[in-house]
Amino acid sequence: MNPKIAYLKKLKELAHLGGGQQRIDKQHLKKKLTARERVAYLLDEGSFEEMGMLVTHRNTDFGTEKELYYGDGVVTGYGTINNRLVYVYAQDFTVFGGSLSETHAEKICKVMDHALKVGAPIIGLNDSGGARIQEGVKSLGGYADIFYRNVQASGVIPQLSAIMGPCAGGAVYSPAMTDFTLMVKGSSYMFVTGPSVVKTVTNEEVSAEELGGASTHASKSGVTHITADNDIACLEDLKKLLSYLPQNNEEKSAALPFVLGEEIREELESILPENRNKPYDMHQVISGIIDLNSFFEIHKDYAPNLLVGFARLAGKSIGIIANQPKHLAGCLDVNSSKKGARFTRFCDSFNIPLLVLVDVPGFLPGTDQEWNGIITNGAKLLYALSEATVPRITVITRKAYGGAYDVMNSKHIGADLNLAWPTAEIAVMGAKGASEIIFKKEIAAAEDADLVLSKMEAEYAAKFANPYTAAQRGFIDEVILPKTTRRKLIKAYAMLEGKRVQQPKRKHGNIPL
Repeated sequence: MNPKIAYLKKLKELAHLGGGQQRIDKQHLKKKLTARERVAYLLDEGSFEEMGMLVTHRNTDFGTEKELYYGDGVVTGYGTINNRLVYVYAQDFTVFGGSLSETHAEKICKVMDHALKVGAPIIGLNDSGGARIQEGVKSLGGYADIFYRNVQASGVIPQLSAIMGPCAGGAVYSPAMTDFTLMVKGSSYMFVTGPSVVKTVTNEEVSAEELGGASTHASKSGVTHITADNDIACLEDLKKLLSYLPQNNEEKSAALPFVLGEEIREELESILPENRNKPYDMHQVISGIIDLNSFFEIHKDYAPNLLVGFARLAGKSIGIIANQPKHLAGCLDVNSSKKGARFTRFCDSFNIPLLVLVDVPGFLPGTDQEWNGIITNGAKLLYALSEATVPRITVITRKAYGGAYDVMNSKHIGADLNLAWPTAEIAVMGAKGASEIIFKKEIAAAEDADLVLSKMEAEYAAKFANPYTAAQRGFIDEVILPKTTRRKLIKAYAMLEGKRVQQPKRKHGNIPL
C-alpha cells in the first residue's frame, strides 16, 4: 500500500477511536452510545459525510499539548434522515469529557453555517462536561460563537437538541435557544450550577438528577420537550419529530400519500359527557380528528392543562393546541400560556397550520398566578396567536368563557375559520356565576333564593350558554356536528392553502417576554 494512503488510514482509525477503547467501554457500561454510534443510528445508513475529522486542539497550557485527539471531542458533518439532508454534531465524552475547546466550537460553528446557507435542519447531540477550563476565555468565546449562530438560525431552519449526557454551565444556553430539546432519563442532566455549588451557596442538598434530570425538566421547568428511556429511543424521537417539520422557513412539511374518503368519525359524537362540568380527555377528540395514530405530543408532562403537538390531517402536518379538561378543568395558567405561545411561534415560523381545540373555563385564579405574572404570560399566548400568519382554525367543543375565549384563537385575533359544536358555550362566564352577579338583588330578596337562582341560571344558560349568539354575530363561522369535524377541517385547510398575509413594516414586535 502507498505509505501516504496507509498514513491517512491510520489517522482515520485513530479518529474513530476517540479517547480510546477503554473510555469507549466506560461509555457502554453506562448504557450510553458513543458519539459515532449515535450519528450512525440517527442518519440513513452510509449517508454520513464527516467534516473536520482530523482537527486537533491548539492549546499548550497545563499539559494539554501532550494529549491530542483527532476530532477534538466532537463529530461533525452531514447526511440524510429518511433521504432528507440534515447537519449534525455529536459531542464525544471519551475525549476530555466532551468539553468544549476553541477548535471544538469552530467545528460546530462550521456545520451550523453550512446548515443555514443551504437551508437544512441542524441536530446537536450533547454529551459534554462543559467548557474546557484549560483554555479559559477561548472556550467561553467558543460558546458565544455558537449562541450567536443559534439566534441567526432561529426561525430559519429547525434546530433540534438531544441531551444525552451532562450539559452544564454555559453549555445549557445553546439547547435552550434551539426549537426542541430532548433528554434521556437517568443519563442526562442540565443545570447552570451543579449540586455542589447549590450546596455551597444555598445549603440545599440535591442530586444532579433532582436538580436537572430529564424528569425534572420535563415536568417542572419545561426546559425539555420530550424525554426518552435510552439513547436509541431518543434518536427515534428525533427522527419522528423531524418528519413533521420542513427543511426551512421557505418550505412546507412533506405530505404523506393520502386518499380522501367520507371522513366521518362517529366516535366524536359520544365523547363529551352530558354533565357540562364533568371532565373528559381531549386526546380522544384529537384522535377522532387526525390521521390514525399521528399525534406526536410536545411537552407532555409540563402544564398538562394545555396539550400541544404535531399531527397529520389528510397526510399533511399540522400543529395542535388544545385545552385539556382533565387537568385544572382546562384553565389557562402561567405555564400553559408559555407552552402554547412557544409552540405557536414555532409553527408559524415554519409554515405549519394551526388547529386550536377549545374547552376553557377561563384563566386560573389565585395569588400564585397573579404574583407569577399571569397577565404578561397570558399575553404571550395572545400575542403569539395574533401574530401568526399560517392558516388558523378553531373548534370550540364546550366552554369558551371570558378573556380565555378571546385568547384561544378567536375570530377577533385573526383566526381564519371558527367552528363550534352544538355543545359549545360562549359567554363571559358560567351561567351560575353570571346569574349570581346579574340577579344579585332578586336572589337576595326572594323567599326561596335557591329556586330563583336556579331559574335565573337556566334563563342565562338558554340565552348565552350556546354557540348561536356568537354565530349570529359572525364570531362563529359554522356550528357543526362533531362527527363531521374531520371532514370540515380537511376541506378548510385545503381552502386556506394559498393564504397570504401582508404584515406591517417593522423590525420586530415586542412580545411581552
